Amino acid sequence: MARDSALNVSVGIVAGVLVSAAAYLASAVFAPLALALLIIAIVWPLQHRLQARMPTLVALAITMTITVAVCLAFASLVVWGFGRVGRSLIADSARYQGLYDNAIAWLEGHGISVSGLWAQHFNVAWLLRWASQVTGRVNTTLSFWLIGLVYVILGLMEVEDFGRKVQTFAGRETGRILLEASAATAGKIRRYMGVRTLMSVATGVLVGTFAWIAGLQFALEWGVIAFALNYIPFIGPFIATLFPTLLAMAQFATWQAVLGVFVCLNLIQFVVGSYVEPRVSGAVLAISPVVVLFAVFFGTFLWGLFGAFIGVPIAIAILTFCSYYPSSRWIADFLGGPVQSKPLENG
Repeated sequence: MARDSALNVSVGIVAGVLVSAAAYLASAVFAPLALALLIIAIVWPLQHRLQARMPTLVALAITMTITVAVCLAFASLVVWGFGRVGRSLIADSARYQGLYDNAIAWLEGHGISVSGLWAQHFNVAWLLRWASQVTGRVNTTLSFWLIGLVYVILGLMEVEDFGRKVQTFAGRETGRILLEASAATAGKIRRYMGVRTLMSVATGVLVGTFAWIAGLQFALEWGVIAFALNYIPFIGPFIATLFPTLLAMAQFATWQAVLGVFVCLNLIQFVVGSYVEPRVSGAVLAISPVVVLFAVFFGTFLWGLFGAFIGVPIAIAILTFCSYYPSSRWIADFLGGPVQSKPLENG
């Protein structure tokens, strides 16, 4: 029995490595497919209700119109916010270079040597070039989204037929488990995206309001950026606090004001992310923070920025499917959220 368990674990690890390698090497194929599956999981209830009242193609046209409109609205907000701030950073690059040089001189004057490779190559010009390269890659995402939307159209037309095929060819019990796990996964992903959207709106409103009260430039833009980046756990909120702090360094004259901006922005992110969100999402979406962080970084390694966005939904799907099979249920239990301790009974 122990030997069989060890063999199953070894086979699972090898299979995971092979799947990850395939996802990395064939990202042009698998990344749009993952995007399509995420969108299908979110919009299928709408499509199902519509096609119960009208022809399937008409329902599909309405669903896709709403989906594309939401995606375009989100993308337009992100491009507007980052574009406004990015143009300002480029225009003030000389000021940031001066602040950087002054910081290096201050550190050197206090016996902290930074004159090596880091000081020579990590400067504002390098940072701006890197930002320009990242922005330039946005233009290559059009084909990615087009392929993903084609997958969505075809997938929505095949959902019910796929369910019948699973029941027919996979066997009654196996088919039942697959369908139940798929439905549970889709439900959890919809709830995750709903909670994440609600928390992103709250974070954006709070960050924008604070930036406006503090007199920080681009208050509305910082709110939009915080809203968009909050969809990426850990990394997104960190970036959403880092860049306004850098702007505060150039705008405000005292380090106390800069420190105040940094502390308040992090306090907003901490309260929303660590206190409010877990209570809104509940235990059904409980995942170990280590797993969330790993999913974000591993998704970024596989598929870049899109992988960081979709890493957590993929982790939710994997853990949900594991929970439906006795041989892998321990994985879902082990990598899930913290176990609530039960009070000891007297006597």
